[in-house]
Amino acid sequence: MSEKKQPKRQKRVALFTGPGCIWCVKAKQFFKKHKIKFNEIDITKNKQAASDCKKHTNGGIPVILIENKWISGFNEPLIKRELGIK
Repeated sequence: MSEKKQPKRQKRVALFTGPGCIWCVKAKQFFKKHKIKFNEIDITKNKQAASDCKKHTNGGIPVILIENKWISGFNEPLIKRELGIK
């Protein structure tokens, strides 16, 4: 008997955003287009999240955390590479 392949688990994705950020909107649209589930965190409402973003990046938004990889800004090629999107 052949074993069924388990569906590949999607990596955990957190999207750190702020109000009025066009690149944050573009990141959300990208994730929705590619059916990527993500947790959105508004750094203006979450001081700990804002502090974590500053600690791991240059301080701009959006910040994207894929598993344990921090990405500063909407860097589509890097996001695709991290998520295995062609």
